[in-house]
Order: sequence, then structure tokens, then C-alpha cells
Amino acid sequence: MAYHVIFEGAELSGKSWIMSQIYNELEPKFATSPNIMDGCYWFNCDLGFFGTKLAPKIMKNYLRIFRNLKEKNILVEKFQLANQVYSEFNQVSFPDFKKIERKLKRLNFKIVFLSFPEDEASLAKRLQDRLNLYPSYRRIAKTPLDYIKQQALYKERIKNSSLEHISVEIDAFPDEQALKTISDWIKK
Repeated sequence: MAYHVIFEGAELSGKSWIMSQIYNELEPKFATSPNIMDGCYWFNCDLGFFGTKLAPKIMKNYLRIFRNLKEKNILVEKFQLANQVYSEFNQVSFPDFKKIERKLKRLNFKIVFLSFPEDEASLAKRLQDRLNLYPSYRRIAKTPLDYIKQQALYKERIKNSSLEHISVEIDAFPDEQALKTISDWIKK
């Protein structure tokens, strides 16, 4: 059976790092060719359309891709919860959440929900690390308190998800114990 996992959580929660580690574990193990990386497909969906009027159509296209890859391992960075959270922040209507989740459930998707300790000093450090890697992020960077508010909304929205999920707090990077917990849970 293929693993289908959506990684959700507020910005700065560690999704990209955790995903990179899970991908590095799954891809070589399930690769079928020495010439292409087909053991796991990583979709970085955080491309600026969540919380906009573009989201419903783009998400529908992603769902079509996921159906085409249903026999393959799929990792998705942000999806339906992200769209719901960003839509609420941007005051944009979002597609029927339950309908999208039913489609994801039929494809056996699970959610890894990542969070961070709500400490403004550590969030300021995480933000600086992000800005060092991606200077363009400066244009949309928020205060640590804003990320804490975003996380609070995610925590409320994950409660309404019908998908199986695990919640893991990432204290610092690398967090090998959190990675092991997530890896073991995905494979169960």
C-alpha cells in the first residue's frame, strides 16, 4: 500500500524539514528505476494560491493528479487545512471542506499536523533562519505573535478534519525523536 500524507501546520512549524527527511526515507526504498526518482512524489502546494479565488480550481487539479498517482507514495506540503486557514485570514470563501476531505479519504490520505512551542523568541529565530534561506519571504513575513495566532486557527481546524491525523510539536531542528514518531505513524 502506498503512503499518502499531507503535512499541515502554521508557517515556521517545520513541515519542509520533516518532509525532506520522510522523502529521503521513502523515495529510494520504493524507486522502480535507476534513472528517475519515482519512489515518492513530493508536492509543495504552498505556492501562493491558498486563501485566494484560484484555490478551488487548482486544488481540483491536484486531486486529479493524486488520483493518477494513487498507487505511488505522495507527500503534500499544505492542502485543504491550509486553504481553509488562509481563506479565513484573507476573508475569501473556500471550497466545500467536507467534499475535498471525502476525496482525500478515498485516496487514503492522512495528515501530519506540525506545531511549534509558542515562544516568541524561538519563533523570531526560526523566522530569521527562513529569511536567511529565502530573502523574498521578507515581503510577507509576520511577527511571532501572528504565527502563534495562525497556529491557533490550525489547531481549531484540525479538530474538524475527518482524516486520520497525528499532532507533533517540533521544538528545534533537527528533532530526531519527532521524525521517528512521524515515520513510525505513517507506516502503521
